[in-house]
Amino acid sequence: MHITILKNLFAGFLRARRMTRHFGRRIMLDTVVRTGVGREAPDTLSRTLAEAALADRDALLARLGSHADGLTERQAEAIRARTGFNEVGHEKPLPWWRHLWHCYRNPFNLLLTLLAAISWWTGDLEAVTVIGTMVVFSTLLRFWQEARSSRAADALKALVGNTATVARRPASADAAPHAETYFGVRLAVDPGRDVEMPVRMLVPGDIVRLAAGDMIPADCRVLSAKDLFVAQAAMTGESLPVEKFAEQAGASTRNPLELDDILFMGTNVVSGSATAVVLATGDRTYFGALAGRVQAVDRGPTSFQMGVNQVSWLLIRFMLVMAPLVLLINGYTKGDWGEALLFALSIAVGLTPEMLPMIATSTLAKGAVALSRRKVVVKRLDAIQNLGAMDVLCTDKTGTLTEDRIVLARHEDAWGAASDRVLELAWLNSRHQTGLRNPLDEAVLERVGTGAPPGQAASYRKIDEIPFDFERRRMSVVVAGADGRHLLISKGAVEGILKACDRVLHDGVETPLTPERLERVRAVASALNDEGLLVVAVAYRMPEPAREAYGVADEQGLVLAGTVAFLDPPKESVPQALAALAAHGVPVKVLTGDNERVAAKVCSDVGLAPRGVLLGGDVEAMDDAALARAVESHDVFAQLTPMHKERIVRRLKANGHVVGFLGDGINDAPALRAADVGISVDTAVDIAREAADIILLEKSLMVLEEGVVEGRRTFANMLKYIKMTASSNFGNVFSVLVASAFIPFLPMLPIHLLVQNLLYDVSQSAIPFDRVDEEQLRRPQRWQPGEIGRFMLFFGPISSVFDILTFAMMWFVFGADTPARQTLFQSGWFVVGLLTQTLIVHMIRTPKVPFVQSRAAWPLLAMTAAIMAAGVFLPMGPLAPELRLQALPPLYFALLPLILLGYMGLVQAMKGYYVRRWGWQ
Repeated sequence: MHITILKNLFAGFLRARRMTRHFGRRIMLDTVVRTGVGREAPDTLSRTLAEAALADRDALLARLGSHADGLTERQAEAIRARTGFNEVGHEKPLPWWRHLWHCYRNPFNLLLTLLAAISWWTGDLEAVTVIGTMVVFSTLLRFWQEARSSRAADALKALVGNTATVARRPASADAAPHAETYFGVRLAVDPGRDVEMPVRMLVPGDIVRLAAGDMIPADCRVLSAKDLFVAQAAMTGESLPVEKFAEQAGASTRNPLELDDILFMGTNVVSGSATAVVLATGDRTYFGALAGRVQAVDRGPTSFQMGVNQVSWLLIRFMLVMAPLVLLINGYTKGDWGEALLFALSIAVGLTPEMLPMIATSTLAKGAVALSRRKVVVKRLDAIQNLGAMDVLCTDKTGTLTEDRIVLARHEDAWGAASDRVLELAWLNSRHQTGLRNPLDEAVLERVGTGAPPGQAASYRKIDEIPFDFERRRMSVVVAGADGRHLLISKGAVEGILKACDRVLHDGVETPLTPERLERVRAVASALNDEGLLVVAVAYRMPEPAREAYGVADEQGLVLAGTVAFLDPPKESVPQALAALAAHGVPVKVLTGDNERVAAKVCSDVGLAPRGVLLGGDVEAMDDAALARAVESHDVFAQLTPMHKERIVRRLKANGHVVGFLGDGINDAPALRAADVGISVDTAVDIAREAADIILLEKSLMVLEEGVVEGRRTFANMLKYIKMTASSNFGNVFSVLVASAFIPFLPMLPIHLLVQNLLYDVSQSAIPFDRVDEEQLRRPQRWQPGEIGRFMLFFGPISSVFDILTFAMMWFVFGADTPARQTLFQSGWFVVGLLTQTLIVHMIRTPKVPFVQSRAAWPLLAMTAAIMAAGVFLPMGPLAPELRLQALPPLYFALLPLILLGYMGLVQAMKGYYVRRWGWQ
């Protein structure tokens, strides 16, 4: 599980385009629209799709070697052997030597290699050794981590991958139930029935069943459909869903995207249901044919990547200014331009953040592993930063604030009396609908159980259905009784049903729904809502004349039969989770399609005192300016459509918030995409999982709160390295400039700078394992490049103060004031410079007093202690002559603690001033 997460992290940061094909399908589809290539397709593919659209159904199945009842398992295996898996843009793993090359070829390593080549040309073999060690260390660590992540790719896909409902036809050899293995998981397959299988296992000729919320798993031809609407905006840019039919209306259409009966991989079903046959899979799909062009268009950098890039270029620009300045000063004052060039190049190496990719990768990998332990799967790298930066969480109600264990509590007529007739009608509707089955339907069916259905329900057969959508907020089925008469039964939100009713059933008599009776019906429903029950209205009518097909227009003139009320108890853990999120600066806003009274009651039960409830109708009537104010003053939003949710999220973002959205339904997909960090669960519908950046393996606010804390911990550790590197490098260069202007020899040789830089980088390699102060986890954290620059300019010169004191000590106390005694001078500054650089790791990692109020994790303590010991040992040990160092006198080590204590004291004092003036992120 832990290694599983690494795949995604490196995909986002190191090789996003190559390693996120499974989860990047939505991103690539968005790019199709942006670049305009989505409206074009190879001529051969266009002709093939047009021919399939016009082909006779039986002839098409015969050409594909399929059957109306689907393929047998053996047929599917044989086809899969020819066509391969249903994967787009899948690349074979790189050979190890090419992977190693990719890990090496970054600007920092190339710069170090150039310096090593110059050092070898000048005969400085020690410098070659040190630089080579730095390059090899960075490259091999990156290679090892990426190799681990690549091996974990399939496990990650299995964890949150999409599945499809596929028909499997029995054959003589396949008739007995058996088990198939998909991604290492044994699944029972009962031939002759619909089975759920991973999308990658589909083959041309497979018969798939589609319902609202499903992603289209491959290019398909519709065989049968009922009110099928598909969102293909990602392919065409059209904002409205497109209706698809089982036949192509005209023979002249040649644009594949305008074909009435063709479905495209990567689009999704908004409403309705269908049966379709797979025409093409993987790279042979319309999307797969375009993928090669789209891959040339990179996705824009995330805020995380932009932050890292800004810091990197800050240091690189600083290097490009300071290195030539050091060259000019040393060349002019010392007269040896060759040695000055080597020294300037060493300064450039010292200023190069060569460990930044490795530290960032290690920190994020460590954070992702920790998140995986908390049942949080990260799909995109920048989601970790956004999770830590999140300062508003929008969530749905069902399953998050409640147990998602819905039970049917009551079935009553419109006047509040128990009614078996209402239960019978509700059972018929839930039993025969094939669209988006939800927990309410399951609760109705469970209430009746496996015994005989109520009344005469068992004698009814299904004729047709009118699927649910989020505008009508109701769905209907049409059934026929033993007498052949048709009965239309509609079930949905109370207001949605009342709009279609003109009569009400009372004491077995249908009476007009007068305003007085309407008010009474609403009062009964409101009373149930006030008890925390979710109320669904049930209505019916007997259409005349009977026919085989019905539509939305038939949902009129209904008779209100009554209501069914459901109970979904609040979770016991929610109050604690809400308090924990609030303590970490993340208020929760509830966005739900449910009734406002139910939402308010549930919120009250879990301790979320709403400042106000805003309805979807109010959202619809507001302009952007009014909504921007309203989203700040309200915490509960009810009776929302999917577009309302998306608009609320966008307004919060426009107000400067970093917004998280937690949802699992098709109605949540637009908001998931609009949020800074979309959060879903592994049991969500396909389109919600595809739209999310983070997947929770447990739908719990407590799990999410732990994820927020871990995201902040990960980001805080990364900021530590950046602050340490920026301030330390600036201080070193400033000291070099001062020394170069007044000392008749180099204050430190190139080899000294390289060894010091190498040891310092090694000491920081344990930062990903460091602990973070609780105070830093209580507030959202964001990239603030300006703050990093201020931090560098503020703390960098502090080390220079003590470097200059060291210069004075070596010059006046130890007499290292001539070129003949420069080795002693250089050795003295080498030790002080390395120790202060290493101590800064502990001084800057916390605003508190280090070692007393805040102690680093033991890996970092051990690493920095080892590096400090190595720094003292090198001038005194057998390697000193090779490094052009010499042993230091005893008096030096007596004075050294005074310098270090003074340095720590001044840094601590300045930290206090800095925190009071600017704060501490």
